[in-house]
Amino acid sequence: MGALVTLDLPDDSPMLGLPWIITFGPLGDADEWEPVVCGPYERPHALALAEAVVAEEQLMAVVEPLVPALSPDEVRGEIAAAQVAAEDEAARIEAADLYGDFDDVIDDELEAAEVDEHPGPRPAPDEAELRAGFARIARLLTERGR
Repeated sequence: MGALVTLDLPDDSPMLGLPWIITFGPLGDADEWEPVVCGPYERPHALALAEAVVAEEQLMAVVEPLVPALSPDEVRGEIAAAQVAAEDEAARIEAADLYGDFDDVIDDELEAAEVDEHPGPRPAPDEAELRAGFARIARLLTERGR
């Protein structure tokens, strides 16, 4: 069994509606090969496909949103937002008490202990479901910015 890595987003996150990609790569350092990037998919399809593959293979799958930027300035804005978020996180960690901010840890542990609504791998979507998702993504990308 492999590993699946993705963002833990709130239910109202606008990122959930973006197209998502999957990057498959080696799980350990022993294997060396170029990662394989697949997508774009709708998030549920990306998660289901990644789960289906890593359930049977010793691979790592990273499922992440694809930000459809329309200009260099939009790309720079996304980069700046990511940098600010990283700085905020570093400052929060640095400002934490010497012995830790256990409220955050307890919340994380409680969330992790919640029952997963998908106890096993989701069934991989079939070709028709994926093609319908591609059509929705194409509409999303062509209508963006109008």
